[in-house]
Amino acid sequence: MVRDDLYITVPSFFRCPISLDVMKSPVSLCTGVTYDRSSIQKWLDKGNNTCPATMQVLHSKDFVPNHNLQRLIQIWSNSLHRRVDSAPLPLSPDQARALIDEIDRSPHTRLASLSKLVCFARESEENRNVLGKIDGFVNMLVDLLGNVDGLVDEKANLAEQTMMILFSILNQYTHNSDLSDMILKSNRDCLSSMLLVLQQGSLDSRIATARVLEAIAMDAESKLVIADKKGLLSVLIRYLDPETDPSMIEAALSCLISISMPKRTKVKMVQLGAVKVLGKLLAESSSSVSSAEKVLKLLEMMSSCKEGRVEICGDRICVPAIVGKILKVSNAATEHGVMILWSVCYLFRDQKAQEAVAGNNGLTKILLLMQSNCSPSVRQMSADLIKIFRVNSKSCLSSYDTKTTHIMPF
Repeated sequence: MVRDDLYITVPSFFRCPISLDVMKSPVSLCTGVTYDRSSIQKWLDKGNNTCPATMQVLHSKDFVPNHNLQRLIQIWSNSLHRRVDSAPLPLSPDQARALIDEIDRSPHTRLASLSKLVCFARESEENRNVLGKIDGFVNMLVDLLGNVDGLVDEKANLAEQTMMILFSILNQYTHNSDLSDMILKSNRDCLSSMLLVLQQGSLDSRIATARVLEAIAMDAESKLVIADKKGLLSVLIRYLDPETDPSMIEAALSCLISISMPKRTKVKMVQLGAVKVLGKLLAESSSSVSSAEKVLKLLEMMSSCKEGRVEICGDRICVPAIVGKILKVSNAATEHGVMILWSVCYLFRDQKAQEAVAGNNGLTKILLLMQSNCSPSVRQMSADLIKIFRVNSKSCLSSYDTKTTHIMPF
């Protein structure tokens, strides 16, 4: 029997077009369409004279066994049974607890034990609840993370399994502040292991690590400790590439937003080239709503410091990309975008930024935004921006004085 948790995908051409089941005895009609023998025989016995799939009239009701397809189905079926027979049986909660006890007693088998616990946690919410409520389990995981030894590959494997378990039970473990203290404010060097996972781990473990870092960035001190770990900001920024898996991009963005509140962290991100990377990512038309919102949120955060504003204004892609997202993504994205433009055009009075806004239809968008149901703060920032462009004789806003005065805000 096929186990449900293997999520078997049946090739579409193995299924009978009538029954939609895997064909046991595939036969082909004169139309070239293949059916399971029993299904097409029933169709013909009812007096039908057409091909069920194409509705073509059958010149002959004879069918020919499709031996090639039958062999393919047999090979696939045999492979499937070998896969099911070799799959480990699911753990029971008691077996999971026994594995946890074994991790302490047998260091040589702890990687295998952790791998089994990862599978156990993935199986159900109930299993994750079991692990999250075991006294001392999270502390043990943090101890493992902070005392990883051996070769680099062995350290990475152990650390990534630990991170995936930590992430899987994060929602069940309600004491995030305690977890933050255990990882960041003790003598354990957990961040080195977490950085190793971000650099060398599998996609799932890298996402898990970024999410855990986001969760433990509880206060200003913890945010600084994380951001000050050498190489950590760099690797997170590196994942903000359009070619990166979207789930990894989302996790990296969320983590960076969580740790970037302190000014020195924002300045450091700017120095690492985050503005250019974010501008390129924002310009990608394929980015999701959530991703676009997070990119704009990060850029808004960096626009609050002088270094960030200088980089935003100096990047030829960034400001046009910001303008392009206003009124096109979501209310949240629009608010972040207006805040950035207000910072660089109104507060910073950067001429290049103002020209980029005017040259990318930004004035029209700001005028339309003021007629929408936006928040009072966005409305005020939009009015400030309009005033900047109104007094600029080189801008194209002069046309609005004669052609669209009915939507002018003053």
